[in-house]
Formats: sequence, structure tokens, C-alpha cells
Amino acid sequence: MFQSFEDGADPSVGPKRLALLRAALAEAGVGGFIVPRTDEYQGEYVPACAERLAWLTGFTGSAGIAVVLDGAAAIFVDGRYTTQARRQVDGRAFAHVAIAETRPSEWIEAHLPAGAKLGFDPKLHTRAEVRRFEKACAAAGATLVPLAENPIDTVWTDRPEPPVAPVELHPESLSGRGATDKIAALQGDIARAGADVGLLTATDSIAWLFNIRGNDIPHIPVVLSSALVPADGRPTLFVDPRKLSNAVRDGIEEIADVAQPGELAGRLAALGADGRAVLVDPELTPEAHLRAIEAAGGRLVEAQDPILAARAVKTSAEIAGSRAAHHRDGVALVRFLKWLDDRSASGGFGEIEAVTALGRFRAETGLLREIAFDTISGAGEHGAIVHYRVTNRTDRRAEPGELFLIDSGGQYSDGTTDVTRTVPVGTPTDEMKVRFTQVLKGHIAIATARFPVGTSGAQIDALARISLWKAGCDFDHGTGHGVGAYLSVHEGPQRISKLGHAALEPGMIVSNEPGYYKPDHFGIRIENLVLVTTPAPIPGGERDMLAFETITLAPIDRRLIVPSLLGADEIAWLDSYHQRVQGALVGDLDATERAWLIEATRPISG
Repeated sequence: MFQSFEDGADPSVGPKRLALLRAALAEAGVGGFIVPRTDEYQGEYVPACAERLAWLTGFTGSAGIAVVLDGAAAIFVDGRYTTQARRQVDGRAFAHVAIAETRPSEWIEAHLPAGAKLGFDPKLHTRAEVRRFEKACAAAGATLVPLAENPIDTVWTDRPEPPVAPVELHPESLSGRGATDKIAALQGDIARAGADVGLLTATDSIAWLFNIRGNDIPHIPVVLSSALVPADGRPTLFVDPRKLSNAVRDGIEEIADVAQPGELAGRLAALGADGRAVLVDPELTPEAHLRAIEAAGGRLVEAQDPILAARAVKTSAEIAGSRAAHHRDGVALVRFLKWLDDRSASGGFGEIEAVTALGRFRAETGLLREIAFDTISGAGEHGAIVHYRVTNRTDRRAEPGELFLIDSGGQYSDGTTDVTRTVPVGTPTDEMKVRFTQVLKGHIAIATARFPVGTSGAQIDALARISLWKAGCDFDHGTGHGVGAYLSVHEGPQRISKLGHAALEPGMIVSNEPGYYKPDHFGIRIENLVLVTTPAPIPGGERDMLAFETITLAPIDRRLIVPSLLGADEIAWLDSYHQRVQGALVGDLDATERAWLIEATRPISG
């Protein structure tokens, strides 16, 4: 539980390991290789044994990709990780490329020599990715070549062993829906798609479908596994048997067969040989699996994993659990925010010290299973690094006159939380207060939005940015992401961003987290989780409208607000939210904590 503060990043390893990889590529007969951050399950987070990108480059972020050629190499990251990558990756070995400006496929087309062979590991890439790379190679007059063995694995001599954490059964009282019912619904989706069987490789989809949870991945309660679900008949779960107690195996075998992970390739080939049609998600399924099916004569039916949409809409039990988890988490957050104020009054605090304190307050609830992700604890200029992870090397104190940004979450059996607060240490500057208020206006615009059925996150993303845009500012990340029910803190298909094209539906949970970042100075982010509510009429309106219910319970720092920049409706929302936070939590706090919360939630208008 909790996070390590060891600094696994070492820019000095890049040149040496790059040379080792290039030697391995020469032996394999290829002139380059693509190194993704993902593993064979295409999850956002990967076990230590799959941290190939970090081993090669030193970059420890959760999203990135590198391309290594004989005469050039580059690492590609998005706006969340630009600063981090420059600090962790030797720029003399790897060119730093912003993925928003140049996609890896575009870089390959421009740099890959004609006639060259570019290698890739088909277990680590989806068909959608492979198609883009094939197109880029063809444009360069080169060839994309699948490799049977990952060349990094041949030179990574101290690679960790795969995890074998125990699997748990997730009770129906928390999931709100039995696995048998979920499987039957999925089988209907598979049949309607014209397929004989569905192939699942997304670990959070599998955890949701079979009502199981695990600890193979840090912070995310999933099981590294795959599954085949026939349109008619029993599914098969491919999972390492060492992870299953007798009771858990018995529970799974009531609804599915259990097989070794190594048996999947043979089963796919057998499906192909029988001429079966297999439903696959080309954005999630490894290319190696698809090739195994096709090579044996099978047919692919490409469609989005049906479970994505199903699990995004939470059951009434999951919604109740999420509310309970956020109440519990809110008590811990209030105790922590008071602790921050007390430490600020005595001269400041350390970033690691803050992470440890917040973890302790959450653990004292007695129900914390894990943290939802490595806590982002950024003082001063570190707050401007969107996904900053504090280490023993980078740890610094939050000093008077600075802002402190903390983005954290908890994993409880009944729900997953994710919340960001920005607080002043001492007296903030006028610039800090103005920017904070502009971010708050965007946050309130999302929280109070009303929108028709069928609206996507992309259609409302601008609401969070208008106040910043008017000031000539913006932020380089999405406004919100979907959140699972004791699953991944980042889930789709719902999100509020320029790329969020899935319709928002009642029962979905999504974050509301606009921000502002001044490099080398400070960062601001205000994040709550919101639940999409059922359509309701608006007086005088013609259509029922969806809305958001804010479920996070934690005060937003009043000391950073410029009231004159807020409209009357915005002040009313903030005062109402703070009264709800106070009413919900005050009974669970001691006398000094209650006094602090009452002051922190005092009305702006009062």
C-alpha cells in the first residue's frame, strides 16, 4: 500500500541501454524498434516486469512511447509529462517530442530510411496502432516487422518476475449485479455483433465481468488475465492458478472455466481453424492475438469492447458505495487540510511529509484498501508539473508565499475517489488568486452544466476553459476522465475533453478538474468527482436535461478566491457546496477539526 519515494529514474542509463538495444536489434536483423509504455493487457499501469520504457529511457510516467532507429531515437509524451520527461530522459540519447505536435507515426515517416525494417512486439500493440505504423513505414519506403521475442527482454538482465497476487471475489452487494447476469448480457452483445465468441484482454473489463479483484498492478485492483466468452456456453478465464485460493477458484468455476494463460494462443488458433468469428476491440486487443486467429483461418469482428459502456454506467449499489467512499474520504481530507494549515502556520511542510500524512488519515478510516494512484504532491514550481511524483531526490518544502497542489485518491471496496486541492502556504500573490478564481469559474461551469441527452464530453469541455481563454491562458490536459467502482481511477469511454466523444449517460462518474500551470512557479487544479444524473425538466424549458451531482466532499480554499471575479450564481453554488460539505462531515470530526471546517466553509456571501 501507498507509494514508494525511491527515484527509479536515472537519465544516465539511457545511452548505455540504448546501445545494448541497438546491438540486439542488429542481431534480430531490424533497423529500429518501437517501445510502448503498455504491456500485453494494454492497461494504463503495468507491473514492474513490463516497465520496458522506463528501463530503456528512465521515463517513469504512465503514458509515453519511444522509437529507436540506427541513427536516431525519440521519446513521445503528452502535455502532462513534458517537464517530467525532460528531467528524466537524456536528451542527447533521445529527442524529446510533444505527441500533440508530432505523432510517433509521423516521426517514423520522416526519419525511417527507405528499405529499413522497423521491428515491433505484436503482444504490446493493438491493431489500430499497427495500422498507423504500417502506413508510416510504407510512406517511408520501409517495412514494419513483428518480432517473436522482445529485444529489450534479451538485454534486461535483472527484469522482475511477473506478479502472482491473490484474486478476490467482489461481492454482489457492492457490484449490484451478479456475474451470471453480466455474462449473459455480454453474450447477447456478442451474438448481435455477428460473432461466435468475444476475446477480452482489458483487465478492468474482466474484473468487472467476473466480479473479481486483485493486486497485480499497483493501486488498481485488477487481475492480469484474459478471457474468451462464447455467444452461447461457458466463458474461460485465463489466469495464473497460483493466484487462486480454493474458495476463489470454486467461486469462479461456478460461472466459468479456468485455464492457464499459456493456453490462450492455442485456443485462439483452434477458434481460427474452426472458422469462428471472434469479436475483438482493435483499440484494446494485442495484435499478436489477432494474428493467431487470422493465421488459422478465423474471422475478426471489430467493435468496441461492449463492457466499456456497461461498466461506465454504475449500478445503484455502486453509486451508493461511491457516495459512502467519498464521505469517508472527505473526513480524511478535512483532517488532512487542517493538518496542512497547522504545519503552514509553523513554517511549512515537506512534499513527502504531506503524502505520508494524507495516507495516514485515509488509513485511519479502517477501510482503505490502497491509494488510487501515486499522490501528486507539488510545492511551488513542482505544482506546475501536471503529473509530478515526489521522490527522495526531488522532495522539497512548501514555503511561505507558495502554492501547494495535492492530487490524490483512495481505493475502498465500495468506491474509488480522486480529488485535487490547491492551498496557499502563507499569503498568496494577487496573480495566484486571480488564476485560482479563473480555474474555479471553469470548475463551477462544469458542476452546474445542464445538457441534453446524447451530449458528449467534447461538447462541454470548453465550459471549463472559457474563463482562462478570455485571459489568454489554457491547460494541456482533459477536463475530466471516467472513474471506476473500486477499479481504475481512469476509465472510459466517458470523459470531458476535446477527444471525449462518448455520450454522457446517467450513472456515469467523471472528474471535473480544470487547472492552470505557470512553469517553474506554481500550479493550480481543482478536482471533484461528479455523477451524471437522470434527465429532469427545467422550468419553462422544452426538453429534460442531464446534470452533474458533485460527490466529492472537501472544502475549496476560500483564501485563494477573488470574490469580485465571481458572479452571483457562482458564489451561490460555492456557498451551497460548502454548506453541504459541512453538514455531511462535521459530525465525524473532533472539536478542533469541526471548528476548522466551519471556518473553511464559511459563506463567501456572508
